[in-house]
Amino acid sequence: MNEADIIKGCLKGSRESQKALYEHFYGAMYGLCLRYAKNAAEAKEMVHEGFLNVFNDLKNHKPNEPLDAWVKNIMIHSAIDYLRKNKENMIVSTVHANKVAAPAPKPAEPITEEQLLAAADKETILKAVQELAPAYRKVYNLNLIEGFPHKKIAEILNISEETSEITLDKAKFYLQQNIKQLITKSDGKQNG
Repeated sequence: MNEADIIKGCLKGSRESQKALYEHFYGAMYGLCLRYAKNAAEAKEMVHEGFLNVFNDLKNHKPNEPLDAWVKNIMIHSAIDYLRKNKENMIVSTVHANKVAAPAPKPAEPITEEQLLAAADKETILKAVQELAPAYRKVYNLNLIEGFPHKKIAEILNISEETSEITLDKAKFYLQQNIKQLITKSDGKQNG
């Protein structure tokens, strides 16, 4: 079944077509949701809600728009909506609150993000991202993984651009700390 046939079938309510669409995109969308979720169970819930949105909105898909990009966009918004519904949207929407809050501590040993990423495996990095506070996780994923500019992030999350920028800086700092801790724990287990 080709993409056009799958879409037509889904629009007609065909379970076979819905299953084909779901199975085709599940792996990639689960991976996407894992970056927003705090664990695998939450990611699965996000994926299922996202696919419900995909099936409900499929009538709005434009034939000239790549289906994979369209599904990914729906899934990103569904993951963020899931976090909002579950009261995990911890971003304070004013820059003033960020300026008043205590700044993130400086790392004891300067280390670049590239050095940390090179030292960590894929699972360690994913775990470190999942350990970020939900607000940091969202901005980090939207900017560095999805490539959205701060202006678009501000629109999606209903915050200011400056808040998005500050949140990203803090997310990077805490991600480095998380990776350091996970690598240290891993090294301790191997040596112990």
